[in-house]
Amino acid sequence: MAKAGYALAAAVLLADQASKYWVLDMLRLPETGGIDVLPFFRLTFVGNAGVSMGMLQAGSDLGRWLLTVITAGIALAVALWLRREKHPVDVAALGLVLGGAIGNIIDRVRFGHVVDFLHFFWGEYSFWVFNLADAAITLGVMLLLGRAVLARPAEPSPTETPKEAKDA
Repeated sequence: MAKAGYALAAAVLLADQASKYWVLDMLRLPETGGIDVLPFFRLTFVGNAGVSMGMLQAGSDLGRWLLTVITAGIALAVALWLRREKHPVDVAALGLVLGGAIGNIIDRVRFGHVVDFLHFFWGEYSFWVFNLADAAITLGVMLLLGRAVLARPAEPSPTETPKEAKDA
């Protein structure tokens, strides 16, 4: 089951890095600044030195490498968790998180920041600019949280005695 999660992580990583190659080297988005795609969506280059949604900005090389090490530690923990996970939804969620985390780690090492470029907006309202790795991480975390909130402990069958009754 873990192999499927690692394969999903690899697919996310490849898609993320390919999309960043496309916007940086093919479209040259940093030079153009942005490309309008739809009335509510544009490609906008942002070099994000922080974590998700621009929080915890790393204003120095030390901060950059600290964020890289912390993210790598989280990715390692997710990779180890994935090895033990059996539930298919959790395996998929962890694969999404792992692939996204590695994609953003590669950016920090290569560029000193994460390459963000997907920009949704409506009128004056503007959503944070993000990338495929961020989307995968967000979806993975939402799946994990959803399962944690919605999963109910198994109810004892009518013929079983609850543990408390057995111990009384």
